[in-house]
Amino acid sequence: MLRPSRSKLINWKPALVILRFLVLLATCPGAFAQGLNPGVLREIDDLIEKAISDRRMPGGVLHLEHREEAYQKSYGKRQLVPEVEEATKETIYDLASLTKVVATTLSMMKLIEEGKVELDAPAQRYLPRLSGDANKAKITIRHLLTHTSGLAAGLRGGYEWSGYKNGVALAAGESSRGRAGFTYRYSDLNFILLGEIVARVSGIPLQEYCRREIFLPLGMKETFFLPDPRWKGRIAPTSLLADGSLLRGVVHDPTARRMGGVAGHAGLFSTADDLARFARMLLNEGGGVLKPETIRLMTTVQSPSSIKSRRGLGFDIDSPYSSLRGELFPKGSFGHTGWTGTSMWIDRASESFVIFLSNRNHPSGGNVLALRRRLGTFAAKATGFDFSAVKETLPKVVPKPISSPNVLNGIDVLERDQFAALQGMRVGLITNQTGINRDRVSTIDLLHRSDKVDLKLLFGPEHGIRGTLDDKVEDGVDDKTKLPVLSLYGGEDRRKPRAEHLAKVDALVFDMQDIGTRFYTFISTMGLAMEAAEDAGLKFVVLDRVNPIGATKVAGPMRDGDPTFTSFHQVPVQHGMTIGEIARLYQKEHCPKLKLTVIPVENWTREMRFDETGLPWIKPSPNMPNLAAATLYPGLGLLEFTNVSVGRGTNFPFEVFGASYIDEEAFARKLSAARLPGLEFVPVRFTPTASKFANEECGGVRIILTDPAKCPSVEFGVLLAQTLRELYPREWETQKLNTLLRHPQTESAIKSLKPGKEIIKSWEGGLEKFARRRAGALLYR
Repeated sequence: MLRPSRSKLINWKPALVILRFLVLLATCPGAFAQGLNPGVLREIDDLIEKAISDRRMPGGVLHLEHREEAYQKSYGKRQLVPEVEEATKETIYDLASLTKVVATTLSMMKLIEEGKVELDAPAQRYLPRLSGDANKAKITIRHLLTHTSGLAAGLRGGYEWSGYKNGVALAAGESSRGRAGFTYRYSDLNFILLGEIVARVSGIPLQEYCRREIFLPLGMKETFFLPDPRWKGRIAPTSLLADGSLLRGVVHDPTARRMGGVAGHAGLFSTADDLARFARMLLNEGGGVLKPETIRLMTTVQSPSSIKSRRGLGFDIDSPYSSLRGELFPKGSFGHTGWTGTSMWIDRASESFVIFLSNRNHPSGGNVLALRRRLGTFAAKATGFDFSAVKETLPKVVPKPISSPNVLNGIDVLERDQFAALQGMRVGLITNQTGINRDRVSTIDLLHRSDKVDLKLLFGPEHGIRGTLDDKVEDGVDDKTKLPVLSLYGGEDRRKPRAEHLAKVDALVFDMQDIGTRFYTFISTMGLAMEAAEDAGLKFVVLDRVNPIGATKVAGPMRDGDPTFTSFHQVPVQHGMTIGEIARLYQKEHCPKLKLTVIPVENWTREMRFDETGLPWIKPSPNMPNLAAATLYPGLGLLEFTNVSVGRGTNFPFEVFGASYIDEEAFARKLSAARLPGLEFVPVRFTPTASKFANEECGGVRIILTDPAKCPSVEFGVLLAQTLRELYPREWETQKLNTLLRHPQTESAIKSLKPGKEIIKSWEGGLEKFARRRAGALLYR
């Protein structure tokens, strides 16, 4: 069959050609081809029919085109339940991630062409809310388009939310998992954010921009977000949900569905014919929609040379997702796939493309990965083109070292100096899984294998030396070194090293990552160990570590009352010190005879947060998964002993907050009205699997850090308490409010609904006195 000329978008053929096409269609139902290898086409038919019989999918539509010769056919069913419907060539499919290239990438490239967006500009220029960690400031539009932003693959699950704006806020608020320009991770978040940037820059919603600027000019009249109900009878359904409802005409992707059906990563519906128009436009060097140079830019390698997976702008070229390329299409070809079973691959050298649309997840799911690979190979073979003559056009992968500040923790300095500070000593080591060097080698292993140090004993704090325990820690033996492990968290009488153990060593070495909060118990363990070392006449060596949340901010009330294990030192809730500086302060005030040595951090300044250091993040405890949780902990942690959930038992410990009695919408509105800097709130519902409200549905908020440096964590804790007191005075139980707060005046002020500013001002006298005490212990500028 002759297709429209690639020099024009629409080229009506003479009536004789149309008549000839109709005759061909009538005599060969389901197929129309000239020149494509008939034998190979039959093999393709058999391949697809076999996948259907193997229940890989209910059916599908194939479109294979080589120059002006095309083969299109439908197979199997488009619906199996509740009624059976045949698949037809006119079937409309949920494109899933093909949305990324058909809608979002082309929209972004058009804005780039028009000079409204710069490819290598920071994404924050167009989306200021993309913030919350150091990596996000480095993300460019190119990084988003090539999946090299360092962002997570998608939104973490575990709670219910809805709304387009909330979806964008959640996507922008997810913590980075890598480094922009250095980490490849296929990510829906990249394209959710790109879709929002298209809407912001163009001034109209993404779906409207796509309709005006792409679909209508290309004649793609059956491509759309949010299908009109009149199309429902032609749409292939996807999953049968747990409640018995069938997704038909509603996007399958859960995130796009919660966002109302329109998102930059998913939500588009289309037909094989419309996608063929799209593919011809790409082979036709833009077809009047984009300039030829833009098409070339978009469909050639644009990912950093150091990354093995090669991507164009939006398009896949050579990555683990390139299944439809098969074995014959060259590596310079390009395409994309979709989770629902949709795929498209285009080869410029042979002027060919193949499209296969299916709803493999109807009614409950199938796998078409192997089919795609074989289908791509047979599609290329059917063209008769000699692909062996095509030279691969991909640039070589050139490894590039990651440049970052050369911040050294105490263990790195000790190792560099060949363990001189411990030369010839018998050592007891107090550590856990965070005791590692820059290369992630544990302090246990470093000391154990050193011929300068005689490592005798290991002491395990709360959560144990491997950080996996949430209850009492028992004595034992380290599997790797066979050294005895003695518990410092086995009960109130076992939190200090015992004299009989200390008799075996010359020094105690302390190496654990603190998180800058008074009631995080590692500094309590250190204080008790310092007392024991002083009593035994031992040296005490602290391998200092950076304060992950920065060490400039000091906030919260001082302890008012006797020390407890969760309030051991007379410091404010957020103390703004490293663990080595805390040790210096405690020695001066409580252990003056202790022989203390602090191996300092190097190349770090007080305002640096952990994500600016280049150091590897290891969870300090089971419910401290990332820096965002650590940043919010000084505030949320204050309320842990009351009847609220701080996210334990969810994927978001210390990033969600709620209770069974909370109305999430009202709670989020109240918190947002306070306009605390650096924070944003999304109303959610979640069900913890452990801790408070285990297996009970809770209303509450997902807390998003928009500017961690400005986030007033302790003040936020007070705001949470005030809001609970105001909205839920009967439901919120305050009997244990002072357990971690340790400040009866603040406790009383919260219960009396005193203004937040008044409460914060009441801390000033204590903080001023602490500032003078703190100054003499500081090691870093």
